[in-house]
Amino acid sequence: MGGNTTAATGKGFAIGSAVLTSLALLAAFKTAASITTIDVSKSTVLAAALFGAMLPYIFAALTMMAVGRSAADMIGEVRRQFKEYNLLGTDPNRKIGTPDCDTCIAISTKASLQEMVIPGFLAIVAPLFIGYLLNGESLGGMLVGGITSGCMLAIYMANAGGAWDNAKKWIEAGGLMKAYNKEKHEGGKGSDWHKAAVTGDTVGDPFKDTSGPALNILIKLMTMIALVFGSTFPNANSPVIGSSDGQTCGGDGTYCYWWVGTIIGVLFLVFAFSFWIWQRAQGFGKIDFDQKDTIGARETGDIQLTDQRKVEDDARLDDIQPSGV
Repeated sequence: MGGNTTAATGKGFAIGSAVLTSLALLAAFKTAASITTIDVSKSTVLAAALFGAMLPYIFAALTMMAVGRSAADMIGEVRRQFKEYNLLGTDPNRKIGTPDCDTCIAISTKASLQEMVIPGFLAIVAPLFIGYLLNGESLGGMLVGGITSGCMLAIYMANAGGAWDNAKKWIEAGGLMKAYNKEKHEGGKGSDWHKAAVTGDTVGDPFKDTSGPALNILIKLMTMIALVFGSTFPNANSPVIGSSDGQTCGGDGTYCYWWVGTIIGVLFLVFAFSFWIWQRAQGFGKIDFDQKDTIGARETGDIQLTDQRKVEDDARLDDIQPSGV
């Protein structure tokens, strides 16, 4: 539990560092885009700020779902190895095999790269979409919204995820039994309290180890993209594309390059949807949950599959019965 507490404290410093870095990049972006102020009373700037505040939640949702799909794929591989290599020794007529760790590593590596394609493109495309659809000042509002929302969400995920993990470890260490004078089957490992804590930790681990730290990268990457393309976003003095007489956008440049932003947004949506369809066609992250209670060699016929619930109930009865019974 001390490790999670220390990690949560360290992640707080990492989040603070990401916010300060993003603020420095935002100041540089304002200079590159010739922006003096970011007026949130303008409808376009406010709308962009709300859009930016929404992005960390979309990004966190995508990474959380990625963890779930990757875990499902890993579960399917582990079940296959249990069955094919007789790793649990359920078939006494077969030798217990050796686990194929390389395949599991390949699944994790492939998932880590494949599942970050859409979130990564989102962080790159979002500033370009707003910057060209509206103008540079509106993009500044989007960055302010993203930095503010991302900072709060990252702190929440780091602390809440650590708390969920600590709750599970506290129960496993006997904390619940000592605090409330409960027997092991009532408040220890394998109890209903422990099962609930394990379920909570399936959310806590990706909170503190995946989505939370990834938000630091999100806010820094968005401000970096905005800085790199800052001089190309429309403002009052930006030339109208296709104009032969040197006409400028005028005003604050809003909607001057709207069609560029629209093309970027449409291309991203088409790509993201196509990639999602391809993932589903590959069957990535799918698992047969109808077999969640059974593990064994079904083909032999003379070997009974093990019911996990029955094993847990028998273990609970063993804990209740006095020794010698």
